[in-house]
Amino acid sequence: MRLLLLAPRRAQTGNRTTARRIQDHLEAAGHLCILKDTSDYESPLAVSNLISSEKFEAALGIHLFKAGRLLQGSTVPFGIIFGGTDINEDAKNDEKAQVMGKVLDEARFAVSFTEAMKETAATYWPQIRNKICVQAQGIPQDDQNLYIFLLICGLRRVKDPLYLLDVFSEWHQEDSRVHLIIVGPAADPTFAEEVEEKVNRADGVHLLPAIAQEDLHAVVKKCFAVVNTSISEGMSAAILEAMDLNVPVLARNIPGNAAVILHQTTGLLYSTPQEFVQLAKTLIKDPFFHREIVRKAHDYVLKHHSWEKERKVYQNLVLGLR
Repeated sequence: MRLLLLAPRRAQTGNRTTARRIQDHLEAAGHLCILKDTSDYESPLAVSNLISSEKFEAALGIHLFKAGRLLQGSTVPFGIIFGGTDINEDAKNDEKAQVMGKVLDEARFAVSFTEAMKETAATYWPQIRNKICVQAQGIPQDDQNLYIFLLICGLRRVKDPLYLLDVFSEWHQEDSRVHLIIVGPAADPTFAEEVEEKVNRADGVHLLPAIAQEDLHAVVKKCFAVVNTSISEGMSAAILEAMDLNVPVLARNIPGNAAVILHQTTGLLYSTPQEFVQLAKTLIKDPFFHREIVRKAHDYVLKHHSWEKERKVYQNLVLGLR
């Protein structure tokens, strides 16, 4: 089948973004899948002309508003893949929500990356609940070991989630085994859209919405290391949880992180993106160093961040309120 894959700001450097990955999946099944950028088309008529001239038999759109609005009235059947900001932010705009509802009525199916995103969509458009398929984003696997670096943060400027984007993308082009996954809610909707757009252009960097705590712990356990990029931090729960789960931490060298991490003992502190890559490579190349950091970090958490001790402190403090 000759397929049109319509996506906003497609990746320029490889096949690791959502659009490239889906294109690979479809072409592996024998389809011809042509990726087009939504920014190249101003109206549904322009896309309709594209479909006619290039003889597409069906279409897929990534992002319910940006791609979906261009597929309205399509002469060929199409499906929609939610992007994240479409459901989390665009749907709050009545005018956009009306357009997206009409798109979903026409679509044969819709794909959501999470159950939570599906439920959010269903609250806006209950009539299309049964059209929504939940499929988490996949990370390409190969015969080599993958090194997944996990950045857990709300998408807001103080967390600086784009701090490592350029150097990590360059590193991934040198070593396709390394991936950076950013996980977190769109705490600042405008900034979150900026993050999504830039991640979609970066090779080896992936963006996932917030996931349930128990699922997040499972993801942390499977990753190679947890990353912190914050400009400012009180005491990062993500860092402490990673230490407790026996996962090494690479954190930006700021006072809040340095208060928890003793460099090269209970974790690694970096001051520049380039230093991050250097330290991460050392962690990969030296398994003994990796194990020692994990062991010492876990011991530190047990000694200094005991849940039982915290409980007693708060219970005793409350007694003083009588």
